[in-house]
Amino acid sequence: MAAKTPLYEHHVNLGAKMTEYAGFLMPLQYTSIVAEHQIVRSDVGLFDLTHMGEIFVTGTQAEQFLNYVTTNNVAKLTPGAIQYSFLTTETGGVIDDILIYRVPEGFYLVVNAANKEKDYQWLLSHAPEGATVTDLSPLTALLAVQGPNALPVTEKAVEAKFAEIPYYHFVDLPYRGERIRVSRTGYTGEDGFEIYMPLHIAPLLWEQLLAVGKPYGIQPIGLGARDTLRLEMRMPLYGNELTENDTPLHAGLGRFVDFDKGDFIGREALIEQKSAGVDRKLVGFVLKEKGIPRHGYNIIREGEIIGRVTSGTMSPITQKGIGLGYVDSVHAKIGSIIEIEIRRQMMPAEIIKGRFVTNK
Repeated sequence: MAAKTPLYEHHVNLGAKMTEYAGFLMPLQYTSIVAEHQIVRSDVGLFDLTHMGEIFVTGTQAEQFLNYVTTNNVAKLTPGAIQYSFLTTETGGVIDDILIYRVPEGFYLVVNAANKEKDYQWLLSHAPEGATVTDLSPLTALLAVQGPNALPVTEKAVEAKFAEIPYYHFVDLPYRGERIRVSRTGYTGEDGFEIYMPLHIAPLLWEQLLAVGKPYGIQPIGLGARDTLRLEMRMPLYGNELTENDTPLHAGLGRFVDFDKGDFIGREALIEQKSAGVDRKLVGFVLKEKGIPRHGYNIIREGEIIGRVTSGTMSPITQKGIGLGYVDSVHAKIGSIIEIEIRRQMMPAEIIKGRFVTNK
């Protein structure tokens, strides 16, 4: 049976269409995906992300342990900073893409909702005696405030100043007699904050954010718009762009792999792949005619299947069909014309560089 977040009743009362995702009943949308998408791009949106996972790693060997099981260099993290990284298999495949927070007691990992149990067990199975791995997910609620007006709304709700917090940094502070963690991160490409807290605090902060956010146009946002927002900004989604069959190098994310830090799981396979060159690459494309590419659709070049779409949608901002997909490396050149097979029709598309939407 699907679990409910502390905000389930709030979502229902706001008229949300609920859906089961990663073991939780979550809001898919409140009004429409397009309308909610536009709110985040123009004003500010509020997300319930309590389904995400949080894992705490402490102990004298915590840093060395995390450097062995992740691709980025944890030793470079300063207190209050956050790092994007990967858990990888021995063959370099992505187990999950994660965030690592350097906290005074050790490290705080934020992992994808669908992967939290898998990640937790993977970490436990590799942890040395000097590292303790604790799953904090059942005790933790997560809200995200995203959009151009996220800063004033968050400052007023929490009664603290965050303008000086750089992107990918965080602070811990008191709220309603508890400690909360406020990080300048997000999955929308807009400015924004993600706020971690004990479960019972979530309804209080949710209501406070909606109240102080009214003059700024705040609206609750569901998972549907979260997906279109991240796709416009070319942010990968685990299970689509990232899987255990794909490496960070396939996905064009080699900058988050530090080969110079010493040994880590998957290092040899990734070095070999980097030396030989990848056989396929993740590309972004824009349809030249009206249509919507979807996950799993074939990508065609001169009558041959050269790859498949991993994510696709109609961009609410550009009003064009956009997508990501893996293609054979020889066909991955920027500016190349490919075809997407949509309902047995071949729709021309152009491979582009960078994001589909340039944020402000």
